[in-house]
Amino acid sequence: MILVTGEALIDLVPAWAGDEPAYVARAGGSSFNVAMGLGRLGAPVGFLGRISTDRFGRMLRGRLEADGVDCSLVEDGDEPTTLAVVQIEAGSEPVYVFYGEGTADRMFGADHAPAELPDDVTAIHLGSISMVREPGASAFEAVMRREHGRRVLTLDPNIRPSLVGERTAYLPRLEGWVSLADVVKVSQADLEWLYPGAAPDAAAAAWLARGPGLVVVTRGHDGVLGMTARDRVEVAGTRVVVSDTVGAGDSFTSGFLAWLHEAGRLERSSVREIPADELRDCLAFANKAAAITCTRAGAQPPTRAEMDASNLS
Repeated sequence: MILVTGEALIDLVPAWAGDEPAYVARAGGSSFNVAMGLGRLGAPVGFLGRISTDRFGRMLRGRLEADGVDCSLVEDGDEPTTLAVVQIEAGSEPVYVFYGEGTADRMFGADHAPAELPDDVTAIHLGSISMVREPGASAFEAVMRREHGRRVLTLDPNIRPSLVGERTAYLPRLEGWVSLADVVKVSQADLEWLYPGAAPDAAAAAWLARGPGLVVVTRGHDGVLGMTARDRVEVAGTRVVVSDTVGAGDSFTSGFLAWLHEAGRLERSSVREIPADELRDCLAFANKAAAITCTRAGAQPPTRAEMDASNLS
């Protein structure tokens, strides 16, 4: 089972109520989206985190369960659900404003993490805002350090500058997580924020040298780059009519991890030895999942049936 850790929140996505601007509440959060996407693709997946018992929280848990996500490690919280107001402008990545002080997903503390994970957990996915908002951030980092070398660790920093704060303080901590991870997925936009002026290839290569077996850089409509110690693989972007890009990166991650699991490559040694042709197939599958998500409003990752039926390439 792939265990996804982190936040579950509500995205307030712009919409129209008649001739007045409004917002539609959609289940979201990067970690939540990855778990939902994996479930829809038929991968065995569980979620580790804290979800509110309020109306929004019940909506979140119901969505996970409906998509086949194991919620046995989900903790109930009396605190309210985090809200993220999404600002969307044509040609730009979505901007998020978070309302999350004292909210349920943030209050996942060190005493809430299970002392031992179930034996069927073979991989753990971490990242996003859950790794920077305390007290949950330290709790998830502790899980990462404890499980390093025992299970496959995958990381997507999915950086939100408004929450990260000073880059110079955050960067050493992030690079420490990179050294613990077996697989790292990062966007070109994140690398440009982290290392101004540096070429994405060079930044990815530097991360690869820190210890991961595979580093993947998503570049939006320009496609994706995958790097191992032996190979460098590029896959072109998939052209679609875009509704919005909310959750597209998370759908890519879901597709990427689902493909590795199905291929038997989601193992510490195997992922480091993935041949170039398999890596190309993996990235193309993940690209397709992200592209389908871009054709509809909000974070709505595709099901396996939708993937199989789509003629996108």
